[in-house]
Amino acid sequence: MTKSVAKEKIVSAHPIEPAVRERVMQALADIEAKHDVTVLYACESGSRGWGFASPDSDYDVRFLYVHRLPWYLAVEPKRDVIELPISDVLDVGGWELRKALRLLRRANPVLLEWLDSPMIYRQDAAVVAHIKALAARWFSPKRGGYHYLAMARRNFREHLQGDSVRLKKYLYVLRPLLAAQWIERGLGQPPMRFADLAGHLVTDAALREEINALLAIKMGAGEAEYSPRWPCIHAFIECELARTVVDPDYKKPEGDAGELDAFLMRTVLAVSQEKK
Repeated sequence: MTKSVAKEKIVSAHPIEPAVRERVMQALADIEAKHDVTVLYACESGSRGWGFASPDSDYDVRFLYVHRLPWYLAVEPKRDVIELPISDVLDVGGWELRKALRLLRRANPVLLEWLDSPMIYRQDAAVVAHIKALAARWFSPKRGGYHYLAMARRNFREHLQGDSVRLKKYLYVLRPLLAAQWIERGLGQPPMRFADLAGHLVTDAALREEINALLAIKMGAGEAEYSPRWPCIHAFIECELARTVVDPDYKKPEGDAGELDAFLMRTVLAVSQEKK
């Protein structure tokens, strides 16, 4: 396949209906009141955050929250996730701060993507800036690379073997493959937006054109839309999966959690003081 520098911009969109935004903000306020927590950060995840939502895509709202001090002093561990029943368009779920920081220590790619979302509903600017600074220091190329390659291989094996495939499943393989390539090139934590990944990494004009054609159809069709195989995209995926390998040491622990402990304590105490 001949390589050339492509000028065509990768298609991307991050739509949030105003009425849905109001519903999200009300849901977050209700969560705070019902559970006696403070929401520190709330963003859009999934296809709307990635930039290729279909008209009927859900709004995947994800958030981080903190309890007041007494919650952390109980002998028995308590539930550290809050999830609302999935409604017609809203899928709302969040992680307690201590849980999030444990995942941050393991360089959890899902959490890192939330923090890079282009669609933010709410945030405590100072707290989130500190979390993002910690995330940059705790990013692990080994763990990130493993996560994205495993995701791409699983989706390819389970969803792209037939002659007719769901449009969105191509993107669910392409995106993690490009994220793994981003890490392999030493560029750090991959951006959440698919357009940023593809715009930087895909330089083959034919592949870029086919990706844009796929995006245009996917973003105008339903979530369940099928199509025949896309030859350039399929060939690229097979080539990337054949050449990439997982670092066998990706699970080795890294770093001292002391700074995470200190941040958790400061944040809990500050929130508890504010709520007195």
